[in-house]
Amino acid sequence: MNAINVPLWAALPAAALLVIGGLLTLVGSLGLLRLHDFHARIHAPTMGSTLGAGCILLASILVSSALAQRPVVHEVLIAVFVVLTSPVTAMLLMRASIYRRRG
Repeated sequence: MNAINVPLWAALPAAALLVIGGLLTLVGSLGLLRLHDFHARIHAPTMGSTLGAGCILLASILVSSALAQRPVVHEVLIAVFVVLTSPVTAMLLMRASIYRRRG
């Protein structure tokens, strides 16, 4: 079995980004549990998932680029999809909630 050696200049920032991404996602999940109103509850997980996924994808880009010794940006497509869909989904859920309250 071959060991994969990630250079230190890529491993340290990637590890920091993974920890930050995990913490942001955890904070978003805790916000979902602690906040009482639906409109307040929807904000925390949306921000946590978007920012957390962004940090994790940046770490993936960094490590993949270091191992391939060339820029690897396939994860950018995932990041664009997450950044576009997560806030839009939250906005649609909030609008549906407002519409239900009126009717």
